[in-house]
Amino acid sequence: MRALVFDSGPVITLAMNDLLWVLTELKKRFVGEFLISNDVKNEIVDRPIMSKKYKFEALRILNLIEEGGLKIYSNDLKKKTDILMELANNMYFAKGRPMVIVQRAEIESLALAGSINADAVVIDERTTRLLLENPKKLAALLTRKLRTEVAYNGGTYREFQNEVGKLSVLRSVDLVTIAYELGLLNRYLFKPELKKTLLEGVLWGTKLSGCSVSREEIDDIIKMEGF
Repeated sequence: MRALVFDSGPVITLAMNDLLWVLTELKKRFVGEFLISNDVKNEIVDRPIMSKKYKFEALRILNLIEEGGLKIYSNDLKKKTDILMELANNMYFAKGRPMVIVQRAEIESLALAGSINADAVVIDERTTRLLLENPKKLAALLTRKLRTEVAYNGGTYREFQNEVGKLSVLRSVDLVTIAYELGLLNRYLFKPELKKTLLEGVLWGTKLSGCSVSREEIDDIIKMEGF
């Protein structure tokens, strides 16, 4: 089964930019499942729908789930999630003490993706992405951020990698770029000369809503698209 596994962040980013509908259209072309774990559903629907500020956003996400744009993976992931949580939060040390660097929902997404050998996991949060793609860079980033030396345990990382497997990573910024390339965003394009403005708008919209993408990356995407 082809599948993409979504963490909370990208779904929230798309909801904040009124782009949840893009997932339905991308799923049709992907010909596979777009999955979330139970903990992610709790983060993006169950808790926020009880609030005043995020109730409508949660309702729109719930509607997407009901329509099949996202599917909840109901199999038990507790054991694998517990193992990955223990490894991830004992991989980096500051002043000799292990650092808590990830939360349960995002790790459950990795557990799910690894369990089903997903095509990719969709994550906007930088720490988790670097944990998968470049753990040494994450150590350097944490050192700069905390202004104290952060040590990295390579052995623990190898255990973590063995548990989760090799996962490809996508972000919401990648999804909206694909949507732009497929012409899905042309509904907003009432003048052809505004194509660059449209692309800039959706790229910056994802960044300012929480997606970890740099100004330089946005500039590179715009150039790649011929502007």
